[in-house]
Amino acid sequence: MRFSCALLLVVAAGCNNIASAPSQSSRAFDGAPAGPRTMVRPGTFTDGKISHVVIIVQENRSPDDLFYNLKGADTQTYGTNSAGKRIDLTPEPLTAPYDLNHTHDAYAVESDSGKMDGFSIERESECKGQPGCPAPDVAAYGYVPRKEVQPYFDMAEQYAFADHTFQTNEGPSFPAHQYLISGTSTISTTSTLRSSENPYDPNQRFTGGCDSPKGSLGMLIDQNGQELQETYPCYDRPTLMDLLMDKGLTWRYYEWKTGPGLWNAPDAILHLEEGSQFSTEVVAPPSKVLADIANGALPNVVWVTPTAKASDHAKLTNGTGPSWVASVVNAVGESTYWDNTAIFLTWDDWGGWADHVAPVVYNSYELGFRVPAVIISPYTPKGYVSHRQHEFGSILKFVEKAFGLASLGTTDVRADDFSDCFNFKRTPRAFTPIPAPYGADYFLKQGGGNDPPDDD
Repeated sequence: MRFSCALLLVVAAGCNNIASAPSQSSRAFDGAPAGPRTMVRPGTFTDGKISHVVIIVQENRSPDDLFYNLKGADTQTYGTNSAGKRIDLTPEPLTAPYDLNHTHDAYAVESDSGKMDGFSIERESECKGQPGCPAPDVAAYGYVPRKEVQPYFDMAEQYAFADHTFQTNEGPSFPAHQYLISGTSTISTTSTLRSSENPYDPNQRFTGGCDSPKGSLGMLIDQNGQELQETYPCYDRPTLMDLLMDKGLTWRYYEWKTGPGLWNAPDAILHLEEGSQFSTEVVAPPSKVLADIANGALPNVVWVTPTAKASDHAKLTNGTGPSWVASVVNAVGESTYWDNTAIFLTWDDWGGWADHVAPVVYNSYELGFRVPAVIISPYTPKGYVSHRQHEFGSILKFVEKAFGLASLGTTDVRADDFSDCFNFKRTPRAFTPIPAPYGADYFLKQGGGNDPPDDD
């Protein structure tokens, strides 16, 4: 059921200044991008060698926090606080018992207009005084010990690590996942207003999508950086899925549980959510990707989001995230898909953790902080560290160019295409399995779990 502007918008000056929530009439949306439809001939970029792309999205980490001291990468062992004092990063387990603020407001405080010294001000307070919790003013200055995330280091050292990959948006999970399918979080093809925070339902539980409970609202940001308006978290804009379907290509989105959710990006796009393919292309639990690979049923492009326990999200994860990702990478590597697949592993936002590299600021909501990115393929040079600037739109642009798709006309236009992380003139190299504490069987038995992904 869809709702009217009067019911769904809380606007400082009324409903006239914002597009209304999508209605059933949006069903006529044809998937045409708002921007230019420039085309790239298939094969000119990847030499015709890539027919599958796997986009694995984990949660809430910065490069300084998760890839501390990775050889050749731009990481730093300390941060700076608001008093200009150097604060050494201290080890915090992947299963840290506290979470950090990573809203748009937290981004503004922590970045401090590019000074990168506000991590001591945006304090964590959920477990203040509890065992395992550091003082609030140093809680963000942590790193995960390498032994806890060794599979990630193995992937980075065997393939490529892009140390200047930035989360495109300056905020939390829900809009970040919108950027990962559309290159933007605008609420329609005609509006410049963008989703900027995690939506919540009338019971103050986080939600998101066209299937959210009645009365759910999500904050919006305008071109001046003002966050004074909210709307029902159901939008209609072009997505990479539309471009793929226009070319007769296939896609699938794996999520912890079908229905509304912060990480369930397709649920928030009306024409996808109401489309005939939605029930077959948006599936749960994430471990179904392992079965699809084994059964020779991997679509051309897939997004793989985790369960809460395998997410790397502080306070939620049980530490199995590195094994989960390794199970997906190993499944592809040991299958017939290996020679024609590119895998992009990234994290949806920085999670509040300290980082030392200031992002380029394009507008009121772009770019956000750095996030780790690992690029895996048989055409990726071993141990390569890319220092080029990448963002979420870079992943979309790679897909567009690899398959000869139109451009979405959003942030993919300005983004690079990760081409420095590939050499398609080389013979595909053999896959070496990534060792991990837990194998595919563990995740196939685990299912989606009952814990909602993300609680902030």
